[in-house]
Amino acid sequence: MTRRFTQLAWTAATFTYLLIILGAIVRITGSGLGCGEHWPLCNGKLLPPLDLPTMIEYGHRLAAAAVSGLVAALAVYAWWLRRETGNEKRETPGVAAYMALMLLVLQVGLGAVTVKLSLPPWTVILHLGTAMLLLATLIVAAKLTPGASPGIPGAPRSRAGSVALVLGFVTVLFGALTANLGAASACLGFPLCNGQVVPEGNYLQHIHWVHRLLAYTLFGYVWWWALRTRPRGAWWVVALVTLQVTVAAAMVLLGLPTPLQAAHLAVGTAVWAGLVLAVL
Repeated sequence: MTRRFTQLAWTAATFTYLLIILGAIVRITGSGLGCGEHWPLCNGKLLPPLDLPTMIEYGHRLAAAAVSGLVAALAVYAWWLRRETGNEKRETPGVAAYMALMLLVLQVGLGAVTVKLSLPPWTVILHLGTAMLLLATLIVAAKLTPGASPGIPGAPRSRAGSVALVLGFVTVLFGALTANLGAASACLGFPLCNGQVVPEGNYLQHIHWVHRLLAYTLFGYVWWWALRTRPRGAWWVVALVTLQVTVAAAMVLLGLPTPLQAAHLAVGTAVWAGLVLAVL
């Protein structure tokens, strides 16, 4: 029974990852109001006429509906398993499935507020942050299913992994802030910002530069973490962070082409998922 629970949790996590990528495509293509300010309907209809922006936004909403169904099913299955096994803690799923359901409710509410308020940056950033937490919670539900043996890391490794996890999450949030405030093009050139170690321009340059500094710090930290502790998961994170820095450099130097913007978010989300897996 727990094997099916694990499979369902991995399926929900996979769909959540794809939903995050689709959400990035909505933002990059400017399709956030493709359904107008209507929610949950699209332009006041269940099946609206589909021009390209509407199709992209409507597809995002359909994907969100699929994730909602999967997460709700996971929570119900967790409750059923707990009841069937007589509430024996080691034989039933933990609270991760219920936490995922709570995060889903919050995520849906933020999505509605984002649309109703015409996409203010603060709600878009919270929307992405909650999606990242939902993805992490689903991975935890899948990895820590009773009967699995994830192993217990030593204290130094656990602390180092936790620092990497927090640093990764903050970097993601600053990336969302950079993108949604229009600061992505504020720093030209790479690795410096407009050829300066400390940019002298406006606040958009400072926000972009903080995001880069966080990314550079994460890059150095995960290398130190991998060399110090040598877990295989940490080396996967090193590979993903290296790829992310490469994609970011190409994106900036080539003038922010849309495919690379989408790839930047996709790899960044993979870094976050890799960090969660490595810490577990």
